Amino acid sequence: MSTSLVLIPAPALAQDAQNDAESVGIGDIVVTAQKRSENLQDVPIAISAVSSAFIESRGVDSIDNLGTIAPNVKIERAPSSKTISQIAIRGSVTINPAITWEPAVGLYIDGVYIAKAQGSIFDVADLERVEILRGPQGTLYGRNALAGAVNLVTKKPSGEMGGFAELTYGSFDEIKVRGSLDLPQVGIFSAKVSGQYRKRDGLVKLVPNPVAGVFTAQPNKFSDTDTIDSASVLVQLRAELSETITADYTYDYSKQDQRPPFAQLISVNRNGDPRDIFDPNSPSYAYGGAYFPLDKYTNPNRVETASMDGAVYEKSRSYGHALTLTAELGDATLKSISAYRDLAWSDGLDLDGSPTPVAFTQRITDYNAFSQELQLTGRAFDDRLAYVLGGFYFKEKAETLGPQSFFGGAADYQSDYGSNTEAFALYTQLDYNLTDALKLTLGARYTHEKKDIRRYMRINYDAANGITSPLVVANIAYGAVPDAKYNDFSPAATISYAVNDDINVYARYARGFKSGGFNGETNLFAAPTAACPTGALELCEPYRPEKVDSYELGLKTRLLDGKLIFNVAAFQDEHKDIQLSVFTASGAAASIVRNAAAARIRGLEFETVVRPVDAITLNASLAILDAKYKSYLDGGVDVSNNRAFPHTPKTTASAGLDVRLAKGDWGKVNVYADVNHVSSYYTFPYAFTTPTVSDQDAFNTRSNGRTIVNLRLSVADIPLGGARAEISGWVRNLTKEANASNFIDFGPGFGGLTLGYFPDPRTFGVTGAVRF
Repeated sequence: MSTSLVLIPAPALAQDAQNDAESVGIGDIVVTAQKRSENLQDVPIAISAVSSAFIESRGVDSIDNLGTIAPNVKIERAPSSKTISQIAIRGSVTINPAITWEPAVGLYIDGVYIAKAQGSIFDVADLERVEILRGPQGTLYGRNALAGAVNLVTKKPSGEMGGFAELTYGSFDEIKVRGSLDLPQVGIFSAKVSGQYRKRDGLVKLVPNPVAGVFTAQPNKFSDTDTIDSASVLVQLRAELSETITADYTYDYSKQDQRPPFAQLISVNRNGDPRDIFDPNSPSYAYGGAYFPLDKYTNPNRVETASMDGAVYEKSRSYGHALTLTAELGDATLKSISAYRDLAWSDGLDLDGSPTPVAFTQRITDYNAFSQELQLTGRAFDDRLAYVLGGFYFKEKAETLGPQSFFGGAADYQSDYGSNTEAFALYTQLDYNLTDALKLTLGARYTHEKKDIRRYMRINYDAANGITSPLVVANIAYGAVPDAKYNDFSPAATISYAVNDDINVYARYARGFKSGGFNGETNLFAAPTAACPTGALELCEPYRPEKVDSYELGLKTRLLDGKLIFNVAAFQDEHKDIQLSVFTASGAAASIVRNAAAARIRGLEFETVVRPVDAITLNASLAILDAKYKSYLDGGVDVSNNRAFPHTPKTTASAGLDVRLAKGDWGKVNVYADVNHVSSYYTFPYAFTTPTVSDQDAFNTRSNGRTIVNLRLSVADIPLGGARAEISGWVRNLTKEANASNFIDFGPGFGGLTLGYFPDPRTFGVTGAVRF
């Protein structure tokens, strides 16, 4: 990740960093994590939040920079992608980015659900705050908030003239232009426009293909890869229809047209499938009579130059319309959120990390979704009862086309799939003050959904199996298999006690629900039977929802006259029917989906912010995670002691220091130093011990973890006419952390070919801004 955040705790450090209040206490931050405005320290759940000044001080402009805001939260870019996220919270994650899969963490922007991992890494130019809720949020957020939720809240039009313009220049000729314009109110209308454009050369330079004369390969049409070329715009319009009714319309657009991270070949071995073997006399890989030299391109360390035989690309275009109507009804508020989102996403990947044409795949996705939510919030019984009542409707359509070519065209496939989902839910949460200090919170959500699937698979050519003309293996239309239907009831109960104005404790139970569905990628085809007329078992038998029962104890404190905030959360999660994705490269690249496991995950989370004097703020966090399979059935055998948990580092820690070095009529000087540590973790649920060295071994795709150090020096509040100027110098990944953060293991079908993906190298630059 190019940026590491370390303001972990919930309080509003960001406000203090910018406003320089005279007091030495730490300010408050108001969040809407429970569908109403509350002081964050009073919310009886594990939640971390940062506001705009902190986001600005760290140069955060994309969600993949948010992974260190909260303990036990890890955000990675999916392998070979810059626009697909893998968000893990407390050991729960979805590692397969296929459009038919559901994420384990709910992602929201201004209350609108971003349902898929594809295209979920996008630029956000002007955020008011970010809220990260840890633990199941099934009651208020519903399906696919099994592990938690991430809320992105943008700054709304103020009705007053203002804004900012910002220009950044950095390493690899990075140029970023960012700005926002808030317009004066005209009649009942207020408007605001924000946007960002970013372009950067590639992190890996490409050199001429050394084997282009041997293999028929498409020559490179570019000089580098892992580039950035993105643009986004956010248009907001507010209409005050009456003293009690407000309408907020938002249009957001994001486009990326760039080249993906280099798929670096880090290892291969010589005892793969007997049909697809390495030549014992040369470092070559044999398939269908052709030999592909691979061994000499392996390198476990991050490279700066490489060769590829294919023209890779990654394109993402997404936009959304949202209309939020808010009516104040005395002691109650009624809100309607209507939204439509559309995504066009595609990529082409040279997946073997070498200049030989071993593996080239494409994914071409079209996706759209409509959602409608109604919320009624309010208070009753002399404010002793706070309530939330709501209803939610969601409908989506997803299609992916997948051309795939292997071994110089000796194996060529067309692998397509699509799905439709329709869901609705009713939910409520009641908070009742039993006494002035003791509060009981009860919540529940009922969800019903249904899904269908289509699958098309054609082998265009397969030399090793004697297929020389197109062969349609599967052509399963919508409706050919029964819809998958799911009903879920997700309750929650919390008891919280205010020891005094500065100390709160709570105990919480919550259930989380991650939707089941069809494995659209499936390659498991067989002769049709009465039980499965399509002959595709993973479509006739969709995988089940994953559920978790979570138990949590928490302590939130504000001590030393407001100079210290210290929060602790301890949890134990009981998972069942865990959805595990096991990548296979048998035939077309695909994954097997299993509801094979039950698990116990427990952990501790510590967060603190200390502000001893007005000019110095320290923040830190520590998270400890212990994940254990209670059962894992593979072929009817319990292998729970021989399987890894993906993306569950045992320890994560962060620390940050904000110091104001000087202040005067000319402005102020601040230095920001952040460090984030993630211990080692596995990236796939593979076996620790395997029969052969080319099998998918968990240690082969194990990251050694990383420690990222970022520094920033800023001179701000420089008078410039009626405006304020700021100039900052920054460096990211100061220590040149270079451990791989993600992997793909192709398994025995490709002789154990394994690819690694690395964090960005050390980069530095300067940013200038004017605020008015």
